[in-house]
Amino acid sequence: MARMKMRMVLFLAIVSLLASAQTAKPAATAAKPATNKSAKAAPAVYPMQEGFVDSGGVLIYYKTLGVGKPLMIVHGGPGASHDYFLPYLLPLARHHRLIFIDERGSGRSTKAKDVKDYTVENMVEDVEAVRQGLQLGKIDLLGHSYGGVLAQAYAFKYQQNLNHLMLCSTFHSTKELNAVFVKMLNNMPAELRGRIKKMEADGLYGHGKEYEKNRYTNDYMIAAWGEGYFPYLYQNHPDPNYDPTNFSGTSWDLYREMWGSNGEYIIDGNLVSVEYADRLPKIKVRTLITVGDHDEVDPSIAREMNSLIPGSKLVVLPKSGHMTFVDQTEMYLDAVDGFLKGKN
Repeated sequence: MARMKMRMVLFLAIVSLLASAQTAKPAATAAKPATNKSAKAAPAVYPMQEGFVDSGGVLIYYKTLGVGKPLMIVHGGPGASHDYFLPYLLPLARHHRLIFIDERGSGRSTKAKDVKDYTVENMVEDVEAVRQGLQLGKIDLLGHSYGGVLAQAYAFKYQQNLNHLMLCSTFHSTKELNAVFVKMLNNMPAELRGRIKKMEADGLYGHGKEYEKNRYTNDYMIAAWGEGYFPYLYQNHPDPNYDPTNFSGTSWDLYREMWGSNGEYIIDGNLVSVEYADRLPKIKVRTLITVGDHDEVDPSIAREMNSLIPGSKLVVLPKSGHMTFVDQTEMYLDAVDGFLKGKN
């Protein structure tokens, strides 16, 4: 009997211990090793996407990279490509989704069937096709040189699709730019001016071997784009790789249709239609205008545009030619980035 009681006591004690173990809080887990505060974060990666958007039968090349709100960038020429922006504008990809395009007939985009289709108005529709095709919603739009003309024309028709507009080293009046070219010619050494005028009088196309006949001669490119333009292209950081005869990427049929056939110092192609002074006051979107103090497109034109666009901001970059983002890269990027972030 005594043994039975003892076994019962032991049984109850064991049951009590098991119950206590089940209800007790678990022991603290081992402490995690301390993080290495000196360890560097993984480098940021900005994947690039490229493709084509079909704009009424013309395939428009695009390249996107970066994070943030969409910033579409349109190039100059007319007839160049987006390549000359690189690598200078790439830092903007840290805060903006960059969309570079090659305009119709330029770069990697396909050519129009008829050169008469190379117009500012058709290129406006190409920009809109890319915006719609990539489902970008409202965009920021930056245009450099001729691209600034295209950006203005886009704003006239599709202002409701814009958050910000940036017009860089561009013009709103072909007549005013042609007047600048006259002054540029008059300020040249007499020998250079005489050389250029003689080649223009002899005709700029149809010379040399068969493969050379549909473009400027090398002598003219050296005189006009080298000796004549170079002081207005670069000031602070001249590109050591600049070669006035190496314009293999130029779309000559497009260039001739839009700029004209009579030389660099007069626009007499279909860009003569660019007379926007009376339309600029209708732009209500926030607008930044940039220009170099030694720009090929004289700063006086930028100042007039600034006076015509309500509330627009003007930035004149010092020691800069037409390629402001090359001459003053950090200043240019700060101006654009700050403007888009509302800091200036």
